[in-house]
Amino acid sequence: MTVLGAPNRYLAEARTAAEAEAAAARAHDPRRADRDVTIVLLVAAVSLTCSHFLSQNGSWIVTGLRGVGARDLSHRLDVGFTTSPHAQFWLLVEWAVFQIAGYVVLPTITIKLVLRARLRDFGVRVRGIAPFFVPYFVLYLVALPFLVAASYTAEFQSRYPFYALAPHEHFGPYLYLWWGFYALQFMALEFFFRGFLVHGLVPRFGWLAVPIMVVPYNMLHYGKPMPEALAAIVGGLVLGTLAIRTRSIWWGAALHISIAASMDLLSLWQHGRIF
Repeated sequence: MTVLGAPNRYLAEARTAAEAEAAAARAHDPRRADRDVTIVLLVAAVSLTCSHFLSQNGSWIVTGLRGVGARDLSHRLDVGFTTSPHAQFWLLVEWAVFQIAGYVVLPTITIKLVLRARLRDFGVRVRGIAPFFVPYFVLYLVALPFLVAASYTAEFQSRYPFYALAPHEHFGPYLYLWWGFYALQFMALEFFFRGFLVHGLVPRFGWLAVPIMVVPYNMLHYGKPMPEALAAIVGGLVLGTLAIRTRSIWWGAALHISIAASMDLLSLWQHGRIF
């Protein structure tokens, strides 16, 4: 088998499966296929808007609680977000929580109550995915040299890790706790983009659901270094295609978490905090 043999096979299998699903949906009930994809796209737009604006900082929570009379809790949160020695941590947690909620809550409600479908049909399945470990592990090995090279750049070192340790601060408990929230955020992200969007759009667009998903996914990376944003286009196409082939998001989430963890560890290494 040639070097490109395995990727071409996965792409061909994913395209075949996606086109067959789209053809069956259009043949069975084309109006429902159009209705469902419209719902998915509109819910995605609302979810992304909410997760973006509600996760910017905690000021709206403080103001809202004060407005309903919860002044003590409002004050505590205000201190946590502004003057606390651990304000950075609490702001990152607030960001992660509302990112997770934006990616998960409304799409889940939509799948169960509006589309009347099963969550496992939107990538949330575990059974039968073990054999697909190999392509995701290969993708990690391919990405690792590029991550190491990028870690030598000033832009990379200034951005990662998201939780910036103080000069003499220990990793625990705050960096470890942050990594837990960070991992959950990636799981939610994979559910939204490779689960809800890809599997929600396949019945109408077939494999074209993948490049459609890549457009908003890539826009999440606009505040990051340009090479990372460009790499997200390739990553989105690959992970979307594999999500169709495996009908699962979990290896994609594991890959995303592994790459993010490697980036943080490489940055900490460059700053002389480990090894």
